[in-house]
Amino acid sequence: MNSRDLFINEFRGETLGQISDQVSVEEAFQNATLRPILKLQNDLILLVFQNYIRKNNIPFNNFSVDKKMSTIETIIAKDSQLQNTLKGIVLGLLTSDECLFYFDTISNCNKRIRAMLIERLQSQLQLL
Repeated sequence: MNSRDLFINEFRGETLGQISDQVSVEEAFQNATLRPILKLQNDLILLVFQNYIRKNNIPFNNFSVDKKMSTIETIIAKDSQLQNTLKGIVLGLLTSDECLFYFDTISNCNKRIRAMLIERLQSQLQLL
């Protein structure tokens, strides 16, 4: 393991969620890698989303809770530029081996990242 990978593993922190023999390799990757990165990058993710709302003149604060939840889901699902920015925030903290795994399972990993981003933003409506 190179020094960058060692630094990233120490910097990210502990695994979040269950990892056992019964979970799929992709779920183990999600819990061991993606969740800690999303937790670490939470403030930046919120900032990027708040900036998106402001730049696109979305009256987010005027929406009901249900409308806010659906707006987050719609924006993340449909805006590929925002999706790529948020994915980049996550992918930049992958080790070399994790990056290779990501490339091998890119479609499923992107779905997991997208779902976790939506869930994370929706659970923090009071901060948006």
